[in-house]
Amino acid sequence: MRAGCNSVTWLSLNLRPGAEQKVVFITARVHPGETPSSFVCQGIIDFLVSQHPIAKVLRDHLVFKIAPMLNPDGVYLGNYRCSLMGFDLNRHWANPSPWAHPTLHGVKQLIVEMYNNPKINLEFYIDIHAHSTMMNGFMYGNIFENEERFQRQAVFPKLLCQNAEDFSYSSTSFNRDAVKAGTGRRFLGGLLNDTSYCYTLEVSFYSYIVGGTTAAVPYTEEAYMKLGRNVARTFLDYYRLNSLVERPLAATPKTRKEKLPVFKCTTQQGQGTSHADRKPEKRSQAHLKDQSLSAQ
Repeated sequence: MRAGCNSVTWLSLNLRPGAEQKVVFITARVHPGETPSSFVCQGIIDFLVSQHPIAKVLRDHLVFKIAPMLNPDGVYLGNYRCSLMGFDLNRHWANPSPWAHPTLHGVKQLIVEMYNNPKINLEFYIDIHAHSTMMNGFMYGNIFENEERFQRQAVFPKLLCQNAEDFSYSSTSFNRDAVKAGTGRRFLGGLLNDTSYCYTLEVSFYSYIVGGTTAAVPYTEEAYMKLGRNVARTFLDYYRLNSLVERPLAATPKTRKEKLPVFKCTTQQGQGTSHADRKPEKRSQAHLKDQSLSAQ
């Protein structure tokens, strides 16, 4: 995957001719001790670059930008939460320093650059973490005054709940906790407009409970990567690209032989349009630039 550069014309290299440049931006391992996030991210990457027919459709219609390790120095040193300089990088999105928080500074610059480009629609930001006390996979989202925007934000985690046996929509929550104000989800959720959706994807360090059962199933590396594959597959449902898959959907490899449970994660979908089509226009680029400059 290419690194960021001043020109973003290369974003459309893998897209089908004439396709709109819809970008999904994914980051992981901002907290170095949260190793499960790397396996989830690896599952996403492996699936997207595979020859699976769903992966091919996703590459033809979407652009995935992935920064798999936001805190490499902390990982190298074996830190649990901080960088080499002793910073929790996930509290410095508002004003990252190119000297003290170089990875964060670079990623934020790339996100703002893409968002300011009128030819690009930055539609998703997902930051992957691991949780030390909760079970299963789940998401954190933002709270908005606009009820329609809030409801639209719930669509993706509901779809993921249908695709991933270890993902819990009941544990998913939406908040505006002041303590989280400097996180990627909260900051970008305020900076970007209502055509963009920002989430934190959490996954348990330990285990998950399959719907309809009470027994905890220990997570393995393969189970974490399977969740990543299911995250990628969910974009096929979100954008309603299923009809473009060349052959019947092949199930991703299962780590156990149990039957898939039935989840009651209902979503309200319009007819004939994708979830992404029901969105208002972007704000003016000048307005965003004013915001991004004031945040620096």
